[in-house]
Amino acid sequence: MKYILSIDQGTTGSTALLIDANLKIIAKKNFEYPQIFPQMSWVEHNPEDIWDSVKKSVKFVIDESKIDVSKIKAIGITNQRETVSIWNKNTGEHYHNFIVWQDRRTAQYCDLLKEKGYESKISDKTGLLLDPYFSGTKIRWMIKNVDSVKEAIEKKEAIAGTIDTFLAYRLSNKKVHVTDVSNASRYMLMDLENLQWDNELCSLLGIDKSILPKISESSEIYGYTEGLDFLPDGIAIAGIAGDQQSALFGQACFKEGEGKCTYGTGSFILMNTGDEIVKSKNRLLTTVAWKLKGKTTYAIEGSAFIAGALVQWIRDGINFIDDAPEIEELANKVEDNGGVVIVPALTGLGAPFWRADLQGMIYGISRNTNRSHIARAVLEAIALQNYELLKAMEKDTHLDLIKLKVDGGASLNNLLIQFQADILNVTLERPKSIETTALGAAMLAGLATGIFKGLDEIQEKWALDKAYYPSPNEYVETTLERWELAIRKILTK
Repeated sequence: MKYILSIDQGTTGSTALLIDANLKIIAKKNFEYPQIFPQMSWVEHNPEDIWDSVKKSVKFVIDESKIDVSKIKAIGITNQRETVSIWNKNTGEHYHNFIVWQDRRTAQYCDLLKEKGYESKISDKTGLLLDPYFSGTKIRWMIKNVDSVKEAIEKKEAIAGTIDTFLAYRLSNKKVHVTDVSNASRYMLMDLENLQWDNELCSLLGIDKSILPKISESSEIYGYTEGLDFLPDGIAIAGIAGDQQSALFGQACFKEGEGKCTYGTGSFILMNTGDEIVKSKNRLLTTVAWKLKGKTTYAIEGSAFIAGALVQWIRDGINFIDDAPEIEELANKVEDNGGVVIVPALTGLGAPFWRADLQGMIYGISRNTNRSHIARAVLEAIALQNYELLKAMEKDTHLDLIKLKVDGGASLNNLLIQFQADILNVTLERPKSIETTALGAAMLAGLATGIFKGLDEIQEKWALDKAYYPSPNEYVETTLERWELAIRKILTK
């Protein structure tokens, strides 16, 4: 048996998974690491904390599985996107912590660019909105504010990269400086059509293109492990994709019109648009899904900032429940929401509204409202945000969603997923393994190394756990009406 090591490097921790040629997870381990908040709205990660968490998780799964490490034939990497740093290409010493995707320190600069009229140019070229979320303005901030970075660039010693680039560099003993097209498409510096760093955008942000990684396909051999104390030399580093694109691939959404929703802290919906670059008119993002054997597949993406975080808030913030799984049991004690609708704008509203200034609202409380109505409204709020995203996607693509595959922790909540199917009027499918982000990276690595012969083989190995069939009804229509009324109220504040 041949094995693939999948490294899923996330915002709060790093997970290693050993996966066999049948896509069965043999061993899995996550290690968390500290979050750094230097000041309000700044979020950083120490590179060594990340690297240590990766090493510990990899060592753990190898020890637990007791496999012969010589049978690990490939490594796939998937990562939190947009999080970026700059380091010395010769020594590996970082000039600054990673600046995390959540970081808002460049908001004022982004506003300045908008005032100067650059937003449409950036959006046309990159498919992204002009926002601190993306990597480009973070790189510029380090160049402008960290003296050692300026000096290193002058000496041609500085290189920049997102987490995928960092891990490939470390795993290969500093031999590889690479990213894949899916991660590169999140820098706000890459032209979506030619898949190259754009001269005009790099010049606008004052970034020397020479410090940026080589843009490669999502499935190819980038290099080999070397000089590590926890893995042997010679394992192919062979698959890279940003976490949401990796989940789309891991869900085997290989056809145009297929989509997936990942329910995590927030929720992310991606729809495969094939070889077409769909420019959103509804403030969604256009992104590269992956590139395989010279063929580029694109996607359109929408994200809601708050999904599972809403359940965490009512658990930890107001002590409404003791454990997250309790919410489904509580919500199932009533047949409806009792007229209660929640707009979960705890950190503003994401796509398609993009209103960071808004705050949350509980609408429709009466003397008859009880805890179960609130619990049900919490779960429905997650689904209602996704309704807005899918509605915007269908307008942009003129495609009717064939089906939506779901993953992430909250996808195990049957009440939530059934209501999601009802409100979208689309069949939802949950796979047997909801570790689709890690599986996607493993699939990409397996394709590059011949463990998998092609997409058809992967499609056959994707296994369905449960399908949720839509049942539109009067309750769904009434809830949608109340949601739209609540949204109108909050948007006019």
